[in-house]
Amino acid sequence: MFDTLTRGFRQARNRLAGLTELTESNIDAALREVRLSLLEADVEIGVVKAFLARVKQAAVGRTLETRVKHAGELHQVSASDHFIKICHDELEAMMTHEGDEIAWADGGPTGIMMVGLQGSGKTTSCAKLSRYLEKQGRKPLLVAADMQRPAAVEQLKVLGDQLKVPVFNLPGESPVAICAAARAEAKRLGRDVIIYDTAGRLAIDEPLMQELAQIKEATSPENIFLVVDAMIGQDAVKTARGFNERLSISGVVLTKLDGDARGGAALSIKEVTGAPVLFSGIGETADKFEPFRADGMASRILGMGDVVGLMQDFEEVVDQKKAEKDAERMLSGEFTLEDFLEHIRMIQKMGSLKDLVDKLPIGGMFPGGLPQDVNLDDRELVRIQAIIQSMTPFEKGDPYALVREPKRVERISKGSGSKPEAVSELVQKFLFMRQMMSGLGQNMGLMGKIPGMKQAAMAKNMQKMMAGGGMPGMPGMPGMGMPGMGFPGMGFPGMGMPGMGGFGGAGAGGPNMTKMKTLSASERNAKKSQRKRERDARKKGRK
Repeated sequence: MFDTLTRGFRQARNRLAGLTELTESNIDAALREVRLSLLEADVEIGVVKAFLARVKQAAVGRTLETRVKHAGELHQVSASDHFIKICHDELEAMMTHEGDEIAWADGGPTGIMMVGLQGSGKTTSCAKLSRYLEKQGRKPLLVAADMQRPAAVEQLKVLGDQLKVPVFNLPGESPVAICAAARAEAKRLGRDVIIYDTAGRLAIDEPLMQELAQIKEATSPENIFLVVDAMIGQDAVKTARGFNERLSISGVVLTKLDGDARGGAALSIKEVTGAPVLFSGIGETADKFEPFRADGMASRILGMGDVVGLMQDFEEVVDQKKAEKDAERMLSGEFTLEDFLEHIRMIQKMGSLKDLVDKLPIGGMFPGGLPQDVNLDDRELVRIQAIIQSMTPFEKGDPYALVREPKRVERISKGSGSKPEAVSELVQKFLFMRQMMSGLGQNMGLMGKIPGMKQAAMAKNMQKMMAGGGMPGMPGMPGMGMPGMGFPGMGFPGMGMPGMGGFGGAGAGGPNMTKMKTLSASERNAKKSQRKRERDARKKGRK
């Protein structure tokens, strides 16, 4: 989503690379790149000018520290680092807000009036918000007051049934009468939050505004949230301004942030209306709804990822105790394809690959950004699932059986609708990965018995490998991650992500690496060891 913005800030940083001071001339050159990217990303022109002026004022004449102490270590910093820090602070200030997202009523149910144009995702956002509030220990009531759009009431009832949240409506009554009667229904059902799903239009008009003003007067809601489609660019700001002038909105819900929106709305709305973005919608399902974090969004725009947001996604889908056990099994070489399948499903629960990669601090691994030809294809995960699910329990537990008996590969390829080469490639990469992970956990002796010590040693060994040039590139290899230590499926530089092709690593891999047709040395050794164990077992059986 923020590719356009990120590209501009990256180019600005490149212009300041190697410099030790920030002067008016070199800052102006960097800000030109930022200005172009902001305008291209549909940020309102007045907001652009104000932002650039603040950055320039903070940067010109600033005394730069070439060494900064962080976490007890000294780090070298340059003029470009200082410039990006200033930009980060200003971006965060543009989008941040003080206090809670929702203003709670002193007594009785809290009212939340959801307004917006048709097609912005208002009804879906009402359902998502109700689920979010239930997780906070609240008891919401949904009010279907959109009598303008056909099937809007039915849509909300279906969503309410799925989430086990009651939906209130009075057939044949006006939206104002429905909303006015909802408070008594909420008290009867013991509900402490009322979410009003109001009508929308294709564009702002007087009848719509009059109806919304009447509902506001009849219900006196503590919160009025404007639902805005992030993909409409500059019109998002105009829409926000129009609603704010008539209704004095208290906050904005920005939807479709996982689409191909350019991100300008997120930067412009608060600056123009004074109403902050409070929540963001990032998917179709009810769980894809979260509080808007200005610091995380600023980091993503600057290409530094959002590790806090990624950890929150991780914690929602991961059983920590099971993850630690998986880590131990991976370090001991006992990780199976069935375990790998579970990790893939975990990744899918966390969201799309594009959204996950946006939250990764890619700038540290790829200073120039991800390669242009990288294709984050979620269908690759589906293909890998199909291959593994076509295997027997024996094959999942012993992938070497597919190396010893090629006919098994042919059967799996037919069952999964894949080519035999794709099956063999997946197995070879998995075996290589397992062998490497097992090697990282070796030679710990008695220290390995201490809880967490193996994971710490593994992380240290991994850092050494990365510092020494990375690991061999493996195109399309699904990142394995380390449960309990990092993020499942994230992998490391040089190991790739599902559907991304190869990138990184100083070994034989990289974007142009051909498909592996032979086993690596470590795989051949592992295969020999496996065959020796099987021969010994057969001899023992004969005796």
